Order: sequence, then structure tokens, then C-alpha cells
Amino acid sequence: MTFSVRVPGSCGELVQGWLGGEPFLVTCPVERYTTVRVSDKIAGLHGLGRKSLRALELVLELLGEESFPWGMELASELPHGKGMASSSADIAAVAAAAALAFGRALTPQEILSLAVRIEPTDGVFFPGVVRMNQVTGTILEAYPSMPRFWIAVFDTGGTVDTVALHRSRRAPVDGACIEAVERPWSELFSLLHQGAAAVARAATQSALWQDGVLPKPQFLPFVDAAKRAGALGVCAAHSGTVLGALFPPEQSDAAVTAAVTRLRADVPELVFLCRTRLRPGGIDIL
Repeated sequence: MTFSVRVPGSCGELVQGWLGGEPFLVTCPVERYTTVRVSDKIAGLHGLGRKSLRALELVLELLGEESFPWGMELASELPHGKGMASSSADIAAVAAAAALAFGRALTPQEILSLAVRIEPTDGVFFPGVVRMNQVTGTILEAYPSMPRFWIAVFDTGGTVDTVALHRSRRAPVDGACIEAVERPWSELFSLLHQGAAAVARAATQSALWQDGVLPKPQFLPFVDAAKRAGALGVCAAHSGTVLGALFPPEQSDAAVTAAVTRLRADVPELVFLCRTRLRPGGIDIL
């Protein structure tokens, strides 16, 4: 027996914030992956970190199994601590692969219910794009046909501990929650149904609001440079360090290459990580 499971990471989130005292995010899955291989031709567990090992334990507990009798290898294209859903992709890929080895296909909701027992989780493994509560694992809305933007991903530097950040955001500041400011989220949610330009406006506005909570070096220069290069807007890791320039889905490969080259020259202080596309979330069985 040999098979692989692949789960996409993200370029931050399209929108993220707090509404009615509860956190939410809108997923931004991209064509960068965590891949988990299961085989009876290898022995032991390779590449699994603390969180993915915990995911394996939870699956064994769910299925009533005492041990995992096959070999498992995890490989990821996603840097950790940057806001690219690396831990969420690792956890989901391990959970899905472990259950499949025993002949059980877990649903995305079952995986999410396991994942939020480990940490706040990005639902990149749900089909399409979703708005969700990343702490409780509640799916709030689905966007099945999101534009497949070209995305140029840049790193502003450093790393962010997602669990610690969520904990600090709930701490009182001058008697109020640090996230207590209400935003007109319904307007942004409406934009997410209105095509590429409108989605990019929503993502940009959310990133602008978030920069007041978790400032990023060179954020405003990046927004301006992205627009000069032809981007429709930007997205951000609201709990991480990456920024993404959202280029039109219909743009040619050559045009995107030229635009990214110009953008890189205009923001030399930032580290270019990759050019990718927004894709529907999900779990790929290879």
C-alpha cells in the first residue's frame, strides 16, 4: 500500500476579523502544499512536527486504533510562522492520510473538529473558499466559485506564533478587548460574491484594517507598488508575516511575470517567496 494526500496552504486570508465578539477568517488557499505519503514500504514517521503528531494521535483515538502500523512521510512547501497555513495543512494532511490508511475517509468537518483541538485552524482543506470561526471550527459561509487570482507572495520578515497571538488578542486593553472595534463586515462579505475586482477590494480593506492591529514593515508602500504593477489589490496574513499582490486571473503568464518583476524592484526590502494562484481548497488524494 502506497498513497499520498496533499493539502494546500494559503497566502494569509482574504478577510479576517471579529464579528459579534467571535473571530472569523475567509480562506485563501493557494497552489503550495503539504504532502503526506503513507506506505508499507517505509518504516516510522518522518517529517512530522509536534502538531501533526498530535493529529495522528487524535485520529487513532477517533478510530479506536492503538498504533499506526505503516510508514508516513511529510513534506511541505510552506514556511512555518509566516501565515501560510503550514500547520493547518500539516494537520489536515496527516489526519486525512492516517484515516485513509485504515479505510476511513474523514470529512472536512471531522478534520476541522480534530484540528481546532490542537490550535486555531485555517480551513484550507474545505472545498472552495469558506468563511469560518477558526477557534470553534464553525463554517459560517461558503464561496464555491472564487476568482483564481495570480498571487505574488512576499515576506515582511520574522515569524508569528498563531496560538500566542490569538491569546493576546483576547486580553483586555483599557478595559476592552483588543479586537472590540466593529467593522462594516457585511459590506466586505457582499463584495466576495461580486467578481475579481470586488474580492480584491475586500481583501485590501481587510488588510488595511488589520495593519492597525499587527503592523507589517513596508505595508503601505507594498499596497501602492502592487497597484502600480497592475494588481487589483492585496491580501495579507492577518496572523502572520506574508503579503500577496492579487493579479487578474485572466492575465497571461508573461504579463504576470513582468508585473512581478516590476513589483520586486519596487519593494526590495521585502523577500519574494513565490508566484502562485488562488485555488479551491480541498484534500487531494494522489
